Amino acid sequence: MDASKHCAEIMNTNLPANSPVPLSAYVKHSLELYFAQLSDHDAVNLHAMVICEVEKPLLEAAMFHSGHNQTKAAKVLGLSRSTLRKKLENYGIS
Repeated sequence: MDASKHCAEIMNTNLPANSPVPLSAYVKHSLELYFAQLSDHDAVNLHAMVICEVEKPLLEAAMFHSGHNQTKAAKVLGLSRSTLRKKLENYGIS
């Protein structure tokens, strides 16, 4: 089965086959799984947790995509180069 069709079925989106699944659909699906695993426990600091879980791989992907050029990665991300450098340092990404 085509990956985008499979993801669309899992996430209950009405996308035609071979169309890209929006990132928000993956996030929504992951959060639904997270809440299902909580059972009777309360979610705490969910916003901070999601940002931490998403930001590091986002920075890594942008750096890879830009050939590890911080100026290009900053432009892709819509950040200043100095902000990108601080974030890379905080996450231990070189």
